[in-house]
Amino acid sequence: MRNAAQQLRLAATRVTDSTAVQRARWFSRHFAVWALLAIGLVVIPVLHLIGFVNIETVNMLGRYMAFAIVAVGLDLVWGYTGVLCLCQSLFFSLGGYAMGMYLALHGPLDHGVPRALYVVSSSVSGMSLPWFWEPFRTLPVALLLGLALPAITAGAIGYLGFVSRVRGVFFAILTQAITLGAWLVFCRNDMQLCGTNGLTNFVTVAGFDLKAPAVKLGLYLVTLLSLGGVYLLSRYIVRSRAGRVLIAVRDNEDRLRFSGYKPHYFKTFVFTFAGLVAGLGGMLYTPQMGIFTPSYMEVKMSILMVIWVAVGGRGTLSGAILGALAVNLIYNSLTTRWPDSWPFVQGGLFIGVVLLFPNGLMSLWRKWTEIPSDPVRDNRAALGQLQTEAPPAPGKSDDTTAIAQRLERVALLRGTRAETLMGGDLIRLENVSVFFDGFKALDVDSFRLGHR
Repeated sequence: MRNAAQQLRLAATRVTDSTAVQRARWFSRHFAVWALLAIGLVVIPVLHLIGFVNIETVNMLGRYMAFAIVAVGLDLVWGYTGVLCLCQSLFFSLGGYAMGMYLALHGPLDHGVPRALYVVSSSVSGMSLPWFWEPFRTLPVALLLGLALPAITAGAIGYLGFVSRVRGVFFAILTQAITLGAWLVFCRNDMQLCGTNGLTNFVTVAGFDLKAPAVKLGLYLVTLLSLGGVYLLSRYIVRSRAGRVLIAVRDNEDRLRFSGYKPHYFKTFVFTFAGLVAGLGGMLYTPQMGIFTPSYMEVKMSILMVIWVAVGGRGTLSGAILGALAVNLIYNSLTTRWPDSWPFVQGGLFIGVVLLFPNGLMSLWRKWTEIPSDPVRDNRAALGQLQTEAPPAPGKSDDTTAIAQRLERVALLRGTRAETLMGGDLIRLENVSVFFDGFKALDVDSFRLGHR
């Protein structure tokens, strides 16, 4: 009796543990994103207000979330569409320069010219403000240009490349070459974009002091809300009909083209959207960083953005956010203590994730949140439905008879199922028509395919 009671308690404990794990998985699957958003919106500001988290840490998280916005756009292009793009840093920099020019115009001026531009000028007789700086005097126009310039640039690059059917590694090399050329242009002093020194001397944004802790906290919250909005909008695109077409482009672009679609339109759309998103990230990053230089267009920055998505997991959206935050937090920690070790850690991180977790860190999360199958439970349920009451055979116990009857039923069902499958149709289609934008791609009256 004592052993039976112990076994019952052990079974009850196992059931309780299994139920708790299932509840944890269900919560993780449905509310993890909202829980993280609540932590960012409520917990971190409260910890700052009570003095547990300093404002510099909050500011750092805001900058890294701006990077995460760029990573989400890259995941749409690379993870869902299958187009490896190495010019997201260019779009990010265009948005950053748009906001930086506005901030520089509202900082210290020398003869009406932003000090960051005046100090790199080679004009002996003095200089006047270049004409293309004038539109960035007002914040609404600067915000509009910060979104429009990256989107227009991305649309032009994408359309010309995709309509010419440039893809694969050739498109990656093309976008990297364009970014490198833009970096060389922005580094020149005679372009009147502050040269390699970049845009500096930021004082206010919309009339608020950028050094004030409340302003830094406000920029952090704006960045967090923007990241949430970009994530939800990208998720909507992925789950829409256009999103399914993007996945079809990634899986088999030629077959999609033969089905009546024009893939370059969809690729141009998602490429333009990713450029716009990257520009938004650049605009949010600049006032929090306090400086913006052409170094954000360098080759290493483009590669680093690809690493963010690869580490987090392509084709997940949330993996891009996780990868951007994780890699940058590791970078901040290592460069503070061992600055020379970061290049080796960066290469090892990329190689290790590709070898050990080809689907990124989000593959571990998916394994945790997926509902595991229980073959023992399923078999018991199936046998319970088949079980019927039958008197035990003479000389046999009830347990032995029940086991024998179950084995006979399982063997009978397997044989019947095999005969049914072999005698039936493997595939059967009746009156099937498939249209793609008015083009009839498939028209079948009747089709049957049996077993061989």
